[in-house]
Amino acid sequence: MHIVDIITKKRDGHALTKQEIEYVIDSYTKGEIPDYQISAFLMATYFNQMNDEEATYLALAMRDSGDSIDLSDIKGIKVDKHSTGGVGDKVTLILGPLLASLGAKFAKMSGRGLGHTGGTIDKLESIPGYKVEIKVEDFIKQVQDIGIAVVGQSGDVAPADKKLYALRDVTATVDCIPLIASSIMSKKLASGADAICLDVKVGHGAFMKTEEEAEKLAKLMVEIGKLAGKKVTAILTGMDEPLGHKIGNGLEVYEAIETLHGKGPKDLVEVTLTIGEQLLLDANLAANQKEARSMLEASLNDGRAYQKFLELVKAQGGDVDKLKHPEDLIAKEKVEVLVPKDGFITEMNALDIGKAAMRLGAGRETKEDQILLDVGIDLHKKIGDQVHKGDILATLYVRNKGIDEAKSLLLNAITIGHQKTEIKLIKKKIS
Repeated sequence: MHIVDIITKKRDGHALTKQEIEYVIDSYTKGEIPDYQISAFLMATYFNQMNDEEATYLALAMRDSGDSIDLSDIKGIKVDKHSTGGVGDKVTLILGPLLASLGAKFAKMSGRGLGHTGGTIDKLESIPGYKVEIKVEDFIKQVQDIGIAVVGQSGDVAPADKKLYALRDVTATVDCIPLIASSIMSKKLASGADAICLDVKVGHGAFMKTEEEAEKLAKLMVEIGKLAGKKVTAILTGMDEPLGHKIGNGLEVYEAIETLHGKGPKDLVEVTLTIGEQLLLDANLAANQKEARSMLEASLNDGRAYQKFLELVKAQGGDVDKLKHPEDLIAKEKVEVLVPKDGFITEMNALDIGKAAMRLGAGRETKEDQILLDVGIDLHKKIGDQVHKGDILATLYVRNKGIDEAKSLLLNAITIGHQKTEIKLIKKKIS
């Protein structure tokens, strides 16, 4: 095979075979095909797309470029979830302990944040001592022993995806649904879970801005999972405003702890329980949706989920005593942002609110950037709330960085009108 022939075939709009895609990924991972030819391949794919089979072949080839985690030693159905990225999305911190407290085996490899979206690993690292890198055998043993482990993605999992993603980032080919779907699913398939629930975000603060785009991506990822022999469900959830109130690493751990004490924001709890219902059903731990919801609510309200969170943190070296005073996880210096006029909040640009947190140091623009784990935003008002001039819109937790820019971004992200507005949070389920 020759890479030029494959580029030509895709450029001319033809479907590639399994063997051709495997050749491209294997040869590129080994360094036998240069970046400039893979760039041409990516651009040809961007313009002519891929069908479901091609996207599946690509996901499987990237999965097979490195190690796959074998979780077969763990008894029961192993479950996992993935979010396509949003602002204030701390669902994993609540969902994992919640499911594990009910007997599910939650084995999760998570990533770091990039751009306006936060990473679960960064959030967990705001807990002093928490180790995100552990050996695979220790990862498996921990899931066996306490039902949950949340770790950083191994460098040996889907290395082709890392190489390809870096190139997509600099060749304007990130925004291509088959490439997004195969990238996500290559890592999920390599992580070894039996049942996966995909939280596909849609709205201002998500990569997918419209429901049509989100549904197209969700259907493709579910199909890839099906063709790969996994049980995959996708749930489309709204990201026109941040999820919950707190944005930033330590702040989001604080809000997760509040939620695990049964005092969480309504929208955060609803997304968590909706995904939890699906995974309890997939793990054969509940007979129906109603029973699953009842089990989840009971564990959240009686403290079992919080105790499991403490077990997780302790097992991975975190300082459990710090969690008794979660306010210690956030910066001491505060700046209040005030509502500029009377009315109702009719719209929020969650993307710009995420950028505001990033300017304070809560996120990174490049993978090499250092982040501040204790800064961020506590958003006191949400879409539909009535506000009066001078009310506190948000509290910024800061460390002498980006304060004025963050305030400006935040105020410009909020639209205040005369009519009360409601938004739909759970949009669709695809299975």
